[in-house]
Amino acid sequence: MMRRLKLKPLLIFERVLESSSIARAARELNLTQPAVTKAIQELEADLDVPLFERTNRGVVPTCYGTLLGARVKTVIAELRYLTDELNAFRSGDTGHVIVGTLISASARLLPQTIARLKQQRPGVLITVREGPTDQLFPALASGELDVVVGRLPERDLPLARMFSFEHTMLYREAMCAVAGCQHPLAQRSDIHLPDLLEWPWILPLPESPARLTAEHLFLDAGLNMPANIVESLSLLTNIGLLQDSPSLSLMPRAVAEHFSRLGLLAVLDLGDLGKFGDIGYSVRADRAPTPAAHLFIECLKQTAAER
Repeated sequence: MMRRLKLKPLLIFERVLESSSIARAARELNLTQPAVTKAIQELEADLDVPLFERTNRGVVPTCYGTLLGARVKTVIAELRYLTDELNAFRSGDTGHVIVGTLISASARLLPQTIARLKQQRPGVLITVREGPTDQLFPALASGELDVVVGRLPERDLPLARMFSFEHTMLYREAMCAVAGCQHPLAQRSDIHLPDLLEWPWILPLPESPARLTAEHLFLDAGLNMPANIVESLSLLTNIGLLQDSPSLSLMPRAVAEHFSRLGLLAVLDLGDLGKFGDIGYSVRADRAPTPAAHLFIECLKQTAAER
């Protein structure tokens, strides 16, 4: 079987798995649909198992397809590492860094880091993927991501013990309350926490560590949670809601002050509302970063030191 397996059908399989569509995978790979179908059929023949089932909405993986998919992601990641190392050895000016980011880093820390890196090495490709903690860290473990930047997971969370990661703290971040610039509370200086309960709120998703911080803020003050809430981790959606409705939200102070300077949000005069958490980066503990990822981390450290 090892002698029969070829790389190209595995790459095609990975695209079909990700897109759940033969047609979409063919477009992304610039191949014809019959060519993609033939590659999948050859791979199924080599492995002697069915990999996909056809449905009205596309294709879904069988149990064999799901198992192969997890392994293929690691193979593709290892090939990317090899390509980056060869390119770095040859020229030192190219490579590819795939960064996972959380809201705490996506507004200021990450953009400044990318700008610094691109100034030094314009040929390095940087791909940014935003998502919740429970999606980013499994992707880091499989090699789909090189580094995750943002709020570090709590040490006692199952996620922190599930995989072999190395976490590095860059700084600690406080939490503050924000609103749209036209909100009635935006210019007031006599605000207290109970005053916030009558307004609509935007809170992180229940599985997000930041949600626990938000809940403790009210419960520790002897207050009920707000009744009118929207759950969202989308930074763009949250800013739009804050501008177009009387909603309130909690944000890391550095993120909130960045949008306040841009005239997009107002930081409410309540001071710090507890600790948001440790901001830093995470990498796999079982392998060294690629040369391009190492350069990204150095730029990240420099940017954090200047904040």
